[in-house]
Order: sequence, then C-alpha cells, then structure tokens
Amino acid sequence: MKGNAVKNKISIAPMVDRTDRNFRNFVRMINKDVLLYTEMITAQAILNGDLDYILGFNEVEHPIVLQIAATNPEEAYKAVKIAEKYNYDEINLNVGCPSDRISGNMMGAYLMAFPKEVANIVKAMKEATGKPISIKHRIGIDGKNILPASFGRTLLDKYEDMVNFINITKEIGINKYIIHARIAILAGLDPKQNRSVPPLRYNEVYRAKKEYPDLHIEINGGIKSVKEIDEHLNYVDSVMLGREIYDNPMILTEFGKYYGKEINITRKEIIEKMIYYVENMERQQLRPHLFLMHTHGLFHNIRGSKAWKRAINEPKADSATLKELLEKIENF
Repeated sequence: MKGNAVKNKISIAPMVDRTDRNFRNFVRMINKDVLLYTEMITAQAILNGDLDYILGFNEVEHPIVLQIAATNPEEAYKAVKIAEKYNYDEINLNVGCPSDRISGNMMGAYLMAFPKEVANIVKAMKEATGKPISIKHRIGIDGKNILPASFGRTLLDKYEDMVNFINITKEIGINKYIIHARIAILAGLDPKQNRSVPPLRYNEVYRAKKEYPDLHIEINGGIKSVKEIDEHLNYVDSVMLGREIYDNPMILTEFGKYYGKEINITRKEIIEKMIYYVENMERQQLRPHLFLMHTHGLFHNIRGSKAWKRAINEPKADSATLKELLEKIENF
C-alpha cells in the first residue's frame, strides 16, 4: 500500500471545529463510503497532546485521512510515527491553510513558497510510515507582508508556480494532490474570506490533471451539488466538498452512484441512529451537545428545520430530546 494514495471519488474536506470524530460518525450514519478527513492537527499538538483524544477514532470511520500541519521534517517524522498505531488510511500534509496563526508558524499555505522544504517534510513523513502520503494545497499564494523580506517574490499566483511546486514534491513519490482552486492571501484576509474572495480557477486544476495524467488530482473549492461534481469528474480524478456537506448532510445520500449503490436512508432512520449514539455518550458521561451541534443541517431547507435546530440547540438536549423529535417527525 505504500505510496498508493486512497482512491475515492468523493471526500469531505478537513474543517477546523467541524470534522471532529462526532461529525465524522454522523456522516457515517448516512454514507459509509466517502473519504473522511480529521481536522487539521499540528505536529506539535500530536507531540504534546492527549493522543487518544486528538487521534482516536472509531473503526466505522474508515476510510479516513489524518491531516497534519508541520514546520519541519523532524517534527513531521515524530508526529507521523506516533500516529502510526492509530491506523489511518492515509496521511495528508496541509499546505493550504491561510490563517495568520498557521502562517506565522511557517506552516500551511506559507510553505507553498518553499517547495523544497515541503519535499523534505514529505520525505520524513514517508520514512515514518508505510501509509500513503498526500498533499492539500492552493493553486498559489500572495505572501505580501508575510514572506521574509529577502524573498525575491511574494506573489506566487501563476500556474507555473503551482507546476514548480508539483514538480519538486512529486519527486519524493507523492502521487495525490488535493488542490483548492484559489490562491491563499496570507495577509489581510481571514480563513473565511480566503474561501470566497480569491476567485476560483478550476481550469488550472483541470490543466494540471491533463499535464500530469499519472497523478491523482482532486479538486476542492466552492463545490455544492452533484451536478457540479459530475462536471468536475470529466476533468479530474476526485472531488472534495466541505461546508455544503456540513450545512446540508442529506446530500450524502446522493453520492451512492459514485460507489455503485443507492442510499435510501430516511431522516427518521438517521435520528434512530443518533439516539443510539447519544445514549452511548450519556453512558460515558459525555456531553450530547458535542455531537448534536454537528447535526443542525439534517432538515436543511425543508419544513421543520427551525424546530429541529431550536430543539437540539438547547444546552440540555439529549437522547430524550431526540426521542421526542422522532415522535413528531410526521409534523416536520
């Protein structure tokens, strides 16, 4: 399996404060096949944190990718070595996060300006594990006021800049790239703005696949429907969605066709699974809110949405709340 990244038509993007184990288990109540990602986890968090809390997951979550952010090869090696025992299906290096905190620590999209250092980090990761390694990155960066003053160029937003990044890193044996089809602006925009202000440039991702047919190229950014997924799959190998799935999780039922099956689960059946999950949390004296807060979108854009959100937003919402809602399901 070494070097061969997980091939999957659809993946759910790593999202801070969203793609934790509770949300991932919610996804698995609806769809068993899409590729899941953890939240981005820094190498330092792995080296210094509660490992079972940070890295633990349920078997049902497979296939699942651990995404890390690292500053240098040494910490990347140590973090991946520690993560080995948790048996993730793939390890992904974040070279796309535009946040000030991440860039300030020379991680995320900042590293696109240093492809040789990324190659060294990836090489260390590969030495630490037999699991496949992939890279998630932007098509370029605007590093004005962030990159060192001695750096020759701070605007690395040309297609040729991305090609240079791919050429250098693929020599280490990377064969899967998840490309967010926008540049990252490292100063002046927050992460939310960086998901909308820089324009989408899908054609450059398509071009990368055409010019690198042996690489697995996955596209990410602004994708919201099966129609859009189908269009992208004419040009690339796979598609990553993020907030659309979080806000409208029932779209997961439309993805069965990518796995040769139909997904006919109803909201009533999902709530029944949720009750079982929350009851298990209660037995472990865990707060149901940590799970329920990820389920706001279950009745997205249909009758009952406001009532659902109001009920599960109650601080004391629990399995009994879900049972009451289940009884009222016909009124939704």
